[in-house]
Amino acid sequence: MGADETDSTANPDGGRERKKGDGGGGESTFTVIVAALANLGIAVAKAVAGLVSGSSAMLSEAAHSVADTVTEVMLLTALKRSDKPADEEHPLGYGPERYIWAMLASVATFVGGAVFSLYDGIHTLVRGEELGDPLVSYIVLAVAFLLEGYSLRTGVKQVRREAARLEASTGYYLRNTPDTAVKAVVMEDSAALVGLVLAAGGLLGGQLTGSGVWDGIASILIGVLLVYVAWVLGRSNAQLLIGRPLPPAMRASVREELLSVSEIVEVLELTTLIQGPTEILIAAKVDFRDLARADRIEWACEQAEARLRERFPSVRRVYLDPTPGRGQRRPAPDGG
Repeated sequence: MGADETDSTANPDGGRERKKGDGGGGESTFTVIVAALANLGIAVAKAVAGLVSGSSAMLSEAAHSVADTVTEVMLLTALKRSDKPADEEHPLGYGPERYIWAMLASVATFVGGAVFSLYDGIHTLVRGEELGDPLVSYIVLAVAFLLEGYSLRTGVKQVRREAARLEASTGYYLRNTPDTAVKAVVMEDSAALVGLVLAAGGLLGGQLTGSGVWDGIASILIGVLLVYVAWVLGRSNAQLLIGRPLPPAMRASVREELLSVSEIVEVLELTTLIQGPTEILIAAKVDFRDLARADRIEWACEQAEARLRERFPSVRRVYLDPTPGRGQRRPAPDGG
């Protein structure tokens, strides 16, 4: 049988769930918008500073910020499109579409930021570069650090609130959360801060030695950093697109709730699926008491669904399949 729609957040730790009114999609949208606006302004400033100073690391950072801005636009698209309600053409909703756009965002990070940074850094090492006045670049880096820090602070505050609400550590929540939009913002802003330090190091090295080698090395390191971020985000979204089940602790809790219904004897097979940060699907083959009447089986299904939804409000759909117990199964009759 099916469960109606609810508004809640998938719990990666099997603990308490977030109910409607506790934040969620709106908070994630705000976090992404803050990051997008910060990166857009930073990208322009870095590009101007890179052209003035002749620094390849600054140009790499500009490409990094452009890639991050494109990423945030894609994440906003993901949040908007995945929030559409289920319809006749998409009976299970649009939740997984979030991970398609988030996957494209990780590709944008790789192509727009990492590839350009690696190319520019290698080109600088091979051809060299003429260093200009680094003062503008230092000013831009300082302002960018403040803006990126504010954006990161916004994302980290949301992660910590969610982790505390679910009684999980911040690190565990960040690794396992199905809200990959917030994960992307935190990882990209963290990488941006590290990239700014690397770019400043490249400028300082060039200023002290008069060689563009340090700037080229900084650009390559920024590219390597972006490759790592793109790989982590791509892998997380790929796992959710393929179909990631609930964590073991939560699956055990689901079994416990099903078995607490008096008419259910055994849970023969349990399938769980995270369809989005606010969507969980549960399907199970269950063995009912042999002498249970049809109306009691119907009651048991309703009771099981109600208990699951009460304990885990993120559960949107529950499908129970009455199945004979292992000792009662008979071979299927021969065909023909």
